[in-house]
Amino acid sequence: MADNPIPTRTQVAIVGAGPAGMFLAHLLRKAGIDAVVLERKDREYVEGRVRAGVVEQVAVDLMTELGLDARLRAEGLVHTGTNLAYDGEIFRVDMAELTGGKTVTVYGQQEVMKDLFDAAEDRGVQIVWDAEDVALHEIAGSKPYVTFRKDGAERRLDCDFIAGCDGYHGVSRPSIPDDVLRTFERVYPFGWLGVLADVPPCDHELIYSNHENGFALASMRSLTRSRYYIQCSLDDELEAWPDDRFWDELCLRLGPAGARVTRGPSFEKSIAPLRSFVTEPMRYGALFLCGDAAHIVPPTGAKGMNLAVTDVTMLAEGLIDVYRAGSAAGIDGYSQRALARVWKAERFSWWFTGLTHRFPTMDGFDRRMQLAELAYIRSSRAAQTTLAENYVGLPLAKA
Repeated sequence: MADNPIPTRTQVAIVGAGPAGMFLAHLLRKAGIDAVVLERKDREYVEGRVRAGVVEQVAVDLMTELGLDARLRAEGLVHTGTNLAYDGEIFRVDMAELTGGKTVTVYGQQEVMKDLFDAAEDRGVQIVWDAEDVALHEIAGSKPYVTFRKDGAERRLDCDFIAGCDGYHGVSRPSIPDDVLRTFERVYPFGWLGVLADVPPCDHELIYSNHENGFALASMRSLTRSRYYIQCSLDDELEAWPDDRFWDELCLRLGPAGARVTRGPSFEKSIAPLRSFVTEPMRYGALFLCGDAAHIVPPTGAKGMNLAVTDVTMLAEGLIDVYRAGSAAGIDGYSQRALARVWKAERFSWWFTGLTHRFPTMDGFDRRMQLAELAYIRSSRAAQTTLAENYVGLPLAKA
């Protein structure tokens, strides 16, 4: 792909080669619509970013539709339920039984990206790596274009539409005038300290634990690689968390499941802040925001990559209608349709975070309310159904 000449004209310019940008590129390619992906980093960097690993049913179905599911089917771990722990108790929510057979699949985002990139090379999806100083122009009009610098040369890419898939820190969202954008944000007063270790997971499904010391999550990437998290202060330094201290605290917070944890050296360790963030609208003129460029969710609900997938599914449907039927109804309704699902996912992630974490301002009453709600969920099929429906992913609204 690196040797292909860079075009000066395309139908859809896609800024960003993360999950949103690459899924959109494949959807448009399948529909016969020209697209060029501009990415400011190289493939190794994008593919190497450690991100989420829980794939909703909707995203699994899309990978199947696009013929990208071979490794996912062979290596992904299908989960029919999840577990909640608190005060020495643990119970399971049978998601498949409560949602008519829907499941989630544990398959790391790094692996999803590898599948997307490998297929892009085979299918002729054009990606311009190391595209520096990307800027969007004339996005309010009918002749938008993108400029960037590649190998020291200034380039221009004319297009019909621009898909801003370049994340929270990208150039797409700031390209929309301030008097048009509305942003909504909640910054959480803690972070997640996460480790990757080549040890078998302590359970065949995820365990979310609410402990007096704070939240803990037992997850995995495979049958031999575990991903564990504990809630920590935003002021914490990685140096203050050597492996022994991490394992001790994790096992304590996991309660009865802690005895099953296999310890080993971590090969990746990081602290991630948590925030909820939404931008409205998700369209301005010829520019459409997708994925993290438009919204961020705390990782508790496992919605980040999955929301990106559903955003671009909706956008692709609208763009296909433009080119095949001459109808703008789909793209005109994109922002409202996407935001309806985004806000439901934000609500679930906010609620689940509040249920499972310790907040600095919490008092004894707040703690008792958490425990009462967990006990209610444990005893109520209706409450478990609500959790399960949101966890496996709500259906896409009709256009």
